[in-house]
Parts: sequence; C-alpha cells; structure tokens
Amino acid sequence: MTQFPGHDLHSEFLRADLFLAMGQPIEAARVLEPLVEAEPANEAALEALARAYYGSAQLGRAEEALGRLVELAPSNGWARRALARTLERQSRAGEAVPHHRMADALGAD
Repeated sequence: MTQFPGHDLHSEFLRADLFLAMGQPIEAARVLEPLVEAEPANEAALEALARAYYGSAQLGRAEEALGRLVELAPSNGWARRALARTLERQSRAGEAVPHHRMADALGAD
C-alpha cells in the first residue's frame, strides 16, 4: 500500500470522508486527489472525489471523475445518476438522458 507522510491511504480516505460529512468538500478533494492519483482504480476514492467536486461546484472535475468511475464500473447506478445530474447542472440535459436511463434500469435513486 502506498504510504503518505505519517498516514496510509485508508486513514487519508477516512479523513476525507470526515471532511465530506462536515460539509467541507474542498478540503475533502485536497485529501482525495493524491489518493486517486496513487490508486486510480480505487472506486471508493474516486466516488468520494466526485462527491467532493460536485459538492464544491467543480462540475468539470466532477464530470471527469464520474466518467472515470462509470468506465471502471459501468453498472454503478449511483455514478450514472450523479454523472447525469452533473451534466444537467452544466446545462447539458441532452447528454444526461442516457445516464438517467441507465441509472433507472439499474434501480438507482
């Protein structure tokens, strides 16, 4: 497991999750970015990073993270729905439609 000075990836993930729970998505993103860089296939870290970007209105970055998550896990209904909502917030409702449909098919809220 990749080590960070004084922390391991799991500890850093928990710290980022705490920032998200406290309503501090920008701080969460700062913690999560190196985690995702260290483990780009870590779906949990990528999902948390997407949530942090979305929560801080960094919609382009949220779209990128969610697109990567959908590529890694095409049957992740949450990621499909979140990607659709991110596209809608960027006034791209037409692009959101197929992701909403897939999320519906997967039973996502």
